[in-house]
Amino acid sequence: MDKRVPGADEAIASLRDGATILMGGFGMCGIPENLIAAVRRKGVKDLTVVSNNAGVDNFGIGLLLETRQVKKMISTYVGENKLFEKLVLSGQMEVELNPQGTFAERIRAGGAGIPAFFTPTGYGTMVAEGKEVREFQGRQYVLERALRGDFAFIKASKGDRWGNLVYRKTTRNFNPVMATAADHVIAEVEELVEIGQLEPDHVHTPGIFVNAIFQGTFEKRIERRTVRKKG
Repeated sequence: MDKRVPGADEAIASLRDGATILMGGFGMCGIPENLIAAVRRKGVKDLTVVSNNAGVDNFGIGLLLETRQVKKMISTYVGENKLFEKLVLSGQMEVELNPQGTFAERIRAGGAGIPAFFTPTGYGTMVAEGKEVREFQGRQYVLERALRGDFAFIKASKGDRWGNLVYRKTTRNFNPVMATAADHVIAEVEELVEIGQLEPDHVHTPGIFVNAIFQGTFEKRIERRTVRKKG
């Protein structure tokens, strides 16, 4: 069993207009840089992108906003991208904002086969508008539906040809849970290793969830560099 593909362009060969893509990472950390670039080259459009954030100007998902390939964003934090703001306010793109915990749980539920769940988060706010509300033990809860994607784009530190993945530190944000919640999962890794080199107890995403894997090259851009003044 060998799930390796030559690169990102080959990995997304079946991607079509109108697809829903889950993209892992948090800010600029752990994002699928190579796959995003391949989507831009392929030129598919009317995409729904599920991601914690919308990248920044000229990088990450921001590259797909420049080419107007994204029809809708389902996110939690979008404050670092001026183009995103412009597209939403002008009606050129839809946005569905979620509380971050709710966002994570919607994806986890999608991966676990749970169609919906009740949460107290968002009750009494615009987040709850149009949604079912029920009382449990004297507290009000909002019904939230699970999230799944046609594709999940995952970034990991190491992987093998079976698709077993290991993440490094903050790159685990959203990547492992998204790997369970899509019909076709593509992983880009910093290092491809031989079978047996990954300690089984250290594998974060078992290969059963992964359809394709390749070794990428990464810029690892820092979202906002902050340094301490001398003295």
